[in-house]
Amino acid sequence: MTAQAAAEAPQSTSDYGDRQVRGMARGGGLNLLGALCSQGALFLVMLLLARQLGTAEVGRYAQCFALLALLGLLSLSGFRAGLTRFVAVHLADDDPASIRGTVRLGLAISGAGAVLIGLVLFAFSGALAGALHDPELAGGFRLVALALPAAVVCEAALAATRGWRTQRPFTLVGQIYEPFTRLLLTALLVLAGFGVTGALWAVVVAAWSAAALALAALFRLMRTVAPAPAAYRPRQLFSFSTVSWASSLASTGLIWIDTLLLGAFANEDIGVYTVATRLVTVAIFVLAPINAAFGPYIAYLYHRDEHAEVRRVYKAATGWVVRLSLPAFVALLVFPSSLLPLFGPGFADGVTVTLVLAVGQLVNAATGPCGTLLNMSGRVSLNMLDNVGALVLNVGLNLWLIPAHGIVGAAVAWSASLVAVNLARVAQVWWLVRAVPLTAGLVKGLVAGAAAFAAALAVRAVVPDGAARLAVGLATIALVYVAAVLALRLSKEDTMVLRALARRRARG
Repeated sequence: MTAQAAAEAPQSTSDYGDRQVRGMARGGGLNLLGALCSQGALFLVMLLLARQLGTAEVGRYAQCFALLALLGLLSLSGFRAGLTRFVAVHLADDDPASIRGTVRLGLAISGAGAVLIGLVLFAFSGALAGALHDPELAGGFRLVALALPAAVVCEAALAATRGWRTQRPFTLVGQIYEPFTRLLLTALLVLAGFGVTGALWAVVVAAWSAAALALAALFRLMRTVAPAPAAYRPRQLFSFSTVSWASSLASTGLIWIDTLLLGAFANEDIGVYTVATRLVTVAIFVLAPINAAFGPYIAYLYHRDEHAEVRRVYKAATGWVVRLSLPAFVALLVFPSSLLPLFGPGFADGVTVTLVLAVGQLVNAATGPCGTLLNMSGRVSLNMLDNVGALVLNVGLNLWLIPAHGIVGAAVAWSASLVAVNLARVAQVWWLVRAVPLTAGLVKGLVAGAAAFAAALAVRAVVPDGAARLAVGLATIALVYVAAVLALRLSKEDTMVLRALARRRARG
């Protein structure tokens, strides 16, 4: 047992497990706040672009943003997951030399890769825009090339900070500062008449300033590590990160490839599809912050062979994801025709797309952070095979369905791929640690969700279409859901989590 592990030896297994759940809850609660701010800012950016610029410009912005996301993962080379995992592992082993070496390797290689890819994109931006049948994209792709190095360094630095099992830098910089800076600059530049070019310049400025803040936060944490010459373990880091890179690239491709394929088929409804996906993404916003809080704990506990606590934390995380996201899914399934017109009259055609995407993401939520568990337990190759298989399935379905069914076909392809990959992961998590996402708390959440769904259908049947129906419907969903959850009674872990969050809030 290491010195740090001995220092953290529990008084009892129950007390130790409670401490891990409370720690994850505090990190997850902070992340949820950050994710709410981040998704709210992204939603407002899309709303602003939709109402000020129209569907065509929203489509161009979405394609540039998709390219930035894909190239960012290509540049990171898997170091995002690798930095989080190995910093957490080396902290558990009380090995400051390896922490320094891991951080330096991850930042240097991912940053250099981003610069190289950015230069190539800048040089061939015109050719790529021509391949997507829209020469006006060339300027946007050049701005993507400019933002790419900063976005990658920011992601890598924040990933390393999460290895300390703290979520503050990730939340404050990545989920609050960067999105709100981008929102403010986008509003100023778009309203000043600079159009989608101004919106993409906002991405550039926000990315570079966020990168500076992320590096400062990482350096502060590095000063808490005992002085020691850096020990480099490239084989360990590369063997994990190379596979993680393929896995993350496939996972991100699953999110964005449909947007790029719609552009390749010269589909004019990319803007409508983007707005529908943004609505659905808002519903699932809780998954990413809980994953971020969950990952370092899994790496730490699994490294110490504490599988019982891994199962407990996994079940708790899944229950929170489902129960926190269900009200939003109910709203999407019952009121899509009232939500989409908020973006403008040209977006009302996305109702079917919204419903199809919502079903796929609901399954994604119900299976919990199973992909993160596979990664953080060292089964990154298995997770890579899952993601690559889902991407291949998604591309095949898109090529088959988009020509005949357009954006609805793209939505079916995405949802089918999500369902397939998540069901496979659930089986793999059971094989690995004998854990399933089904818990009493999750069942209570589903019952509360069913009650809210029935109440929302009643509102839709009684209240005439319009703003009043949406307002009454959303209020009814929230009230009925909360009342049902309380009537079914909170579990011991729910109470423990709420107390932990309240203590964090009291401390400020």
